[in-house]
Amino acid sequence: MSMTLVALLGVLCLFLLILLKMPISFAMFMVGFFGMLYMTSPIAAYNVISSGIWEQLSGYSLSVIPLFIFMGELLFRSGITEKIFAAAYAWIGHFRGSMATTTILSSAGFAAVSGSNTATAATVGTIALPEMKKFGYNRALSAGSVAAGGTLGVIIPPSSVLIVIALQAELAIRDLFLASIIPGLILVVLFIATIGLLCRRRPDMGPAGVRSSWSVRWRSLKGIIEIGALFTLVLGGLFAGWFTSTEAAAVGCIGAMVITLIQGKLSWAVLNEAIANALKSSAMILMLVAGAVIFGRFLTITRLPYMVGEWAAALPLPAIMVMACILLIYVIGGALMDAMGFLIISIPIFFPVALALGYDPIWFGVVVCIVTSMGAITPPVGVNAFIVKSLDAELRMGETFRGVGYFMPPYLLCIALLLVLPQIVLFVL
Repeated sequence: MSMTLVALLGVLCLFLLILLKMPISFAMFMVGFFGMLYMTSPIAAYNVISSGIWEQLSGYSLSVIPLFIFMGELLFRSGITEKIFAAAYAWIGHFRGSMATTTILSSAGFAAVSGSNTATAATVGTIALPEMKKFGYNRALSAGSVAAGGTLGVIIPPSSVLIVIALQAELAIRDLFLASIIPGLILVVLFIATIGLLCRRRPDMGPAGVRSSWSVRWRSLKGIIEIGALFTLVLGGLFAGWFTSTEAAAVGCIGAMVITLIQGKLSWAVLNEAIANALKSSAMILMLVAGAVIFGRFLTITRLPYMVGEWAAALPLPAIMVMACILLIYVIGGALMDAMGFLIISIPIFFPVALALGYDPIWFGVVVCIVTSMGAITPPVGVNAFIVKSLDAELRMGETFRGVGYFMPPYLLCIALLLVLPQIVLFVL
């Protein structure tokens, strides 16, 4: 049996195991191990497992994952979400669609300390959905703004997905974080513009709220100044070269503990809960990384990524057309399974293709993160849409998917801009 056929059968078996509800990390591990067993020998397969996993998981750079997750867990328990939401509404609550716009801004703020699309959607949605219902907002718009805003959790740094992409593709975490800021802000602006256009055409979709006084507006900032200062210190220090990515995460953890203590929310119970949740999330991500190491080594032995790259580069098509097809695959993959899981599976295959086509690796990392995040709100299995539906018993699934449909054009426009003008990502490097 040829190496190409073995590789294709391995990829097929991987997706079959995932469809059978096997955890993605275990599925990658099994397919990778038995594939190497077939291609080489038991001793070689065991050596790759032991050396490969140890080499990857013993790396100092991996400590950035649990540290950033722990920072987000602490800040979540400090009441940051309520403060961000209240501050955003105090400043723009008197505009049409302001509650939906506040939801997007709150999601962007929480994304800056969360790093997870599902956590952002669930946390912001718990506060935003009842508020929008109270103000008589259209239910589809309410659900769509929460689900779409949640996707910012893996685009705006610090993002656990960007960290994993950096580790998989051997890129600098700092560069990926820096490159993702402008695209993330573009998405925020496009989301808000979409809400404004919808509510201009149909004012009943998002009635205007009460105008807050200037004193209320300035007082609302009190609760988020500390978060803004911490975010500036962590990412500013990282980009300025004061800290490495791991040191920046450690500074963020210390700052989060101080803020939670100042807010009067830090206790042993809160600390234990934050540590437990951070360990669970970190263990899940690290298991994905371990499975990806084995599966990636199997694909390397079969040379499938390089053959796909050579085939794509030789196609009589413009590189942008080939890249558009790859991004379509990422949209479909993101719609059918968890974004991080699909990225870990696909990067060993498509990253060499992107390089063969002449695309910058940092640009590719940011763009596939955004495209796969779009998949998180794409039917039929957009995970964020189902999370939002679970937060409100009165919401129908059709309303939720109609709501996320409002935010597909902004996503497509952002992706098109990045394809045509890659400098949007790269000029900050």
